[in-house]
Amino acid sequence: MPEQILKPKQSLNKAFLKVKPNRSAIESFKTNLLQLVDRINESESEEFHKNLVIDFLKKTYYDPSHYINTKGRNDLVIHTGEKAKSSVGVIIETKKPTNKSEMLSRENINSKALQELVLYYLRERITQKNLEVKHLLVTNIHEWFIFDAQIFDRHFAQNKGLVKQFEDFESGRLAEIKTDFFYKNIAEPAIEKVKDQITFTHFDIRDYNKPLRNQDKKDDSKLIALFKLLSPEHLLKLPFANDSNSLDKRFYSELLHIIGLTETKQGGKKLIERSAKGKRNSGSILEDAIIQLDSLDKISQLDKPSHYGNSLEERLFNVGLELSITWINRILFLKLLEAQLISYNKGDKSFAFLNKKNIHDWDDLNSLFFQVLAKKTEDRNEDVKEIFAKVPYLNSSLFEPTFLEQKTIMVNFLKNEKTIPVISSTVLKDVHGKKLNGELTTLEYLFRFLDAYDFASEGSEEIQEDNKTLINASVLGLIFEKINGYKDGSFFTPGFITMYMCRETIRKAVIQKFKEAKGWEVENLEQLYDKIDDRNEANELVNSLKICDPAVGSGHFLVSALNEIIAVKNDLKILQDRSGKRLKEYQVEVVNDELIVTDEDGELFEYHPNNKESQRIQETLFHEKQTIIENCLFGVDINPNSVKICRLRLWIELLKSAYYKDPITLTGNSSPVCYADSDEVRDEYRDLRGSENLKGQRELETLPNIDINIKCGNSLVSRFGLEEDLSQALKKSKFSIDAYRIAVDRYRNAESKEEKREMENLINAIKSDFRSEIANNDPKVKRKAKLGGELYNLTMQTALFEESAKEKKARLAKIDKVSKELEKLETEIEEIKANQIFENAFEWRFEFPEVLNVEGDFVGFDVVIGNPPYIRQEEFSSLKPYLQGRYQTYAGTADLYVYFVELSMNLLKDTGNFVFIIPNKWMRAGYGKAMRNYVKGFSIQEILDFGDLQVFEEATTYPLIIGLEKNIPIDKFTAVNLETLDFPLGMESYLAENRIEVLEEGLADDGWTLTDSKAQKLISKLKSQGVPLSEYVDGKIFRGVLTGLNEAFVIDQETKDRLMAEDPKSEEIIKPFLAGRDIKRYQQPKSDKFLIFTRRGIEIENYPAILSYLEGFRKSLEPKPKDFKGTNWPGRKPGSYKWYEIQDAVDYYEEFEKEKIIYPNICKRPEFAFDDSSKYTNQKCFIISHFDFGFLGILNSKITYFLFEQILPKLRGGFLEPSYLYFKDFPILKDETGRIDLLVEQILEAKKQNPTSDTSTLEAEIDQLVYELYGLSEDEIGIVEGRKV
Repeated sequence: MPEQILKPKQSLNKAFLKVKPNRSAIESFKTNLLQLVDRINESESEEFHKNLVIDFLKKTYYDPSHYINTKGRNDLVIHTGEKAKSSVGVIIETKKPTNKSEMLSRENINSKALQELVLYYLRERITQKNLEVKHLLVTNIHEWFIFDAQIFDRHFAQNKGLVKQFEDFESGRLAEIKTDFFYKNIAEPAIEKVKDQITFTHFDIRDYNKPLRNQDKKDDSKLIALFKLLSPEHLLKLPFANDSNSLDKRFYSELLHIIGLTETKQGGKKLIERSAKGKRNSGSILEDAIIQLDSLDKISQLDKPSHYGNSLEERLFNVGLELSITWINRILFLKLLEAQLISYNKGDKSFAFLNKKNIHDWDDLNSLFFQVLAKKTEDRNEDVKEIFAKVPYLNSSLFEPTFLEQKTIMVNFLKNEKTIPVISSTVLKDVHGKKLNGELTTLEYLFRFLDAYDFASEGSEEIQEDNKTLINASVLGLIFEKINGYKDGSFFTPGFITMYMCRETIRKAVIQKFKEAKGWEVENLEQLYDKIDDRNEANELVNSLKICDPAVGSGHFLVSALNEIIAVKNDLKILQDRSGKRLKEYQVEVVNDELIVTDEDGELFEYHPNNKESQRIQETLFHEKQTIIENCLFGVDINPNSVKICRLRLWIELLKSAYYKDPITLTGNSSPVCYADSDEVRDEYRDLRGSENLKGQRELETLPNIDINIKCGNSLVSRFGLEEDLSQALKKSKFSIDAYRIAVDRYRNAESKEEKREMENLINAIKSDFRSEIANNDPKVKRKAKLGGELYNLTMQTALFEESAKEKKARLAKIDKVSKELEKLETEIEEIKANQIFENAFEWRFEFPEVLNVEGDFVGFDVVIGNPPYIRQEEFSSLKPYLQGRYQTYAGTADLYVYFVELSMNLLKDTGNFVFIIPNKWMRAGYGKAMRNYVKGFSIQEILDFGDLQVFEEATTYPLIIGLEKNIPIDKFTAVNLETLDFPLGMESYLAENRIEVLEEGLADDGWTLTDSKAQKLISKLKSQGVPLSEYVDGKIFRGVLTGLNEAFVIDQETKDRLMAEDPKSEEIIKPFLAGRDIKRYQQPKSDKFLIFTRRGIEIENYPAILSYLEGFRKSLEPKPKDFKGTNWPGRKPGSYKWYEIQDAVDYYEEFEKEKIIYPNICKRPEFAFDDSSKYTNQKCFIISHFDFGFLGILNSKITYFLFEQILPKLRGGFLEPSYLYFKDFPILKDETGRIDLLVEQILEAKKQNPTSDTSTLEAEIDQLVYELYGLSEDEIGIVEGRKV
């Protein structure tokens, strides 16, 4: 039993363990918990003690966000929302402290209290179909037993025998109906069978009496795990502060305010924009930068100003934003560094340097960037040595002036005296503890704002004494993705998505590596672990993985990949330090998209520089990350800001594991300010204030120049194909591929700026060489050279004998022909060179030597992963001619992500793995046909369709995850149609339970539906028997009327009566009118609305009352003229209709007058109705002007519902769209017996008498007859009805 009992700390999410609770929250917890304990009255009732528990939970955590009360026959529940109608998330059984007979004990959990919980849980899970229960608790106030709902689900809800007994008990089919009967005869035996497998958390409040009651705040750290255990973040599994997907909105909005940006909502998207005119603060970082750029005329001095926009205003904004992001990047990185230094030095605040005390103005900040962080301590100028003596040298490209800074302005160009108003929602407080208002200088505001938050997210559990909110380093990526994605269709991918995609794909790629290198037949990591006997070789193989994100954005996927590779090494037990010693006492895993390191006791690893073992672990983590980033991770993005942010994210990951160099193993001086191998401070530092504090100070390990792995360019556009031959270039060049690789490696670890520049120049020379040689092999260039030689010979031709007039004429004609062809070729070559399409071209062919073999052939990446931009085709029309010539998947209306899929498959090596999250529209849209055919040319591994779920906060889009292997196609793959983003039992458990097997042959050419193989076979059987619906009705399926302005053409009864009173002839063109919501299955449609049906060609003068009425809407009815150049036309769209006519031609209007079937174009189930009263419909309905009763019965049957579910597009809210494209092929059979006809007539008559009459029995009979008509077996009927067969 003891191994099943968890301590509070052991049961908490390991990423949640790292969250520091505020002092105020801990004090409130202590006060309320003491009150709960001290109010125990053993003579009082169970109800009295239950109310004490409610009061404690409400006051400490749950009020007002979560409703707590009894629910039905449940003792006590916590709801997921503030209202009682929200789902139950936690079930609690309370007992009075003296009720020992019914209470659990550590030795025996099979007591009445647990039996009660089983009943309450089954009522929620089975009867209420509630999947949101997260935890179950039993308490008598002293003792608390906490069970994860996953345990109850596995042992009780998945126990078919127990569920059957429960259902029989609830429906009164057993011997007794009393709950005691259930507890004794059903729950107790069921618990007894599995009690040794039930894991739970237990604590006794009496064990915490000392830290609860004494005044020593140091003891309060013992309460942290208890505080977290009962919190909504744990019990309801809610996001928490250092969850990389949780955006602190106050931090985000105030940071935007200081930068000079604002968030707006347009359509379904949240966009980041420059503050509107009239609301701009000239002191904000962005506005001040724009003012300086404009006044110094810096934009005109750029090499390619057009690269930054079409107008001066656009260019100023884009350059200003790029500079602002560069500066804020550095500052936030330094804030994280500052927090690390303070943490490493036991909270010593003298290591804080990012404040107005040290940095008085923008000049000082500029000095910090370039004179401190980018220079070794001994090389720093005298004026910064003292102030920043404790700030380490980082040797990173992050702290070198960017090209744009060199061409425009540095941060010290900003004006020191400028101020900005403090935002009304500020986190800042005045001296009285009230919210600060007024104005501050920008730099002071920025520093005070950042200092109001806690950036020290790494390390052990402790209390945040200053009550500061935690800002996790990973959250910065989310913030900058939002700032940066304002214009390029990129959205931040939630951590659970990146984590899943990386885990599944990278583990597969690792297994593939070993299969290819060792010839092992292994299918999972467990089998692979059993085979490994050489850890060094295994590490080399894993480190040889090449992973690329071709639209890298903030670098979220690469950071997740970094963490996953380290976790894989841990699982394979090959994670080792640089001396080859394993980290066997430690567990390294990815939790909540964070890398978590714990020791054998489950304690979080914390770096202590003076502890040898701690030093060993920290060094190992740093160098593992460095090795993986340098060797394995590559990214490209068209947006230079994205590239900067991605590099920053990777540097931050290294910073998290930064360590002080060990003076014992160091060669040279142990400290940047001390003599070699001595604690004595160098002479030049002795006169500095506080020099004593510098004794023995050690250097931080420097950061590598990883910027070379993340490059800027248009991934989709290249001058040179991947198949271009480099062999000739290598023969003629003095450089080899190995030399190229060595130069890149030396660049990453350059010891000085000079060495870095030298390598940069060498790398550029090598690439230039390759570019020239490949260009010379271009057929056009070769042809041009050949023609040039030919022309030279013709013009310089001399002969022994004088040429005849005829020969001269022929030669001159040939000169003319060759000259014209040469001129044409030169023009074409120059046009290609000058083509703006190629301005940002990215040359995959040779940009990454890591994916070239020694002959220079492009080998490819092991993994291509990402979330490409979702940009509609209208926004990249200038790129389309290029895309059409280069991509098989081209379609004129295709979104941009389609081309990223094809690019990625080209970038993969054979047997490489691809995984993207992209919109699911390509599976059904016409433009997706080429992509569907393309994808079928590879081995589809998995498709996870999120349907209408809101995966991205910023946009309404319907995404899916698709995984492919660059291998020959296989006949089937797995898929999941997800219906929730809430996974109480974990995402992998949910996917495992809901996976279906899809046959590739069952994927239709005109659109894919993810249907399991049994359902696919059934659909094929149905289609093979029936006639396609469009054929059955002779194509007579028509859309309702689109007026262009319902406000004018759709009227009520009163308006109809008035128009007819004015002119009785009006009745001829006023028709009863239905909307989609008016259509209910089998019911005679009714509506109180009417349509003024002025179809094309109508002689409106014959209807004066109608003409007069429509005149009142004339401005809004006028069709837009074709030559109108403005943007805001007040009327309708262009067309050949008159202002008073219906917008659509509706040539089939006579079909509305006939007997017909009507159905809405959006529904949750088949909603087919019969109309024989000449009703017209709006464009949200369709009509089928073919009617027989049996046909209507089939359309409303369960078979049609099954086909709806399997084939139709799914919309948000569980709606289906029976559009003609998918509906036209539904198989229809004629019921020759007439039995279905009779039943439908009975239903129609019943509904005519009473629209709400219950016809379910008749409908069930129709279903059985339709099953019989289509020849379905019992198993096939089970598939239709959703039963597991």
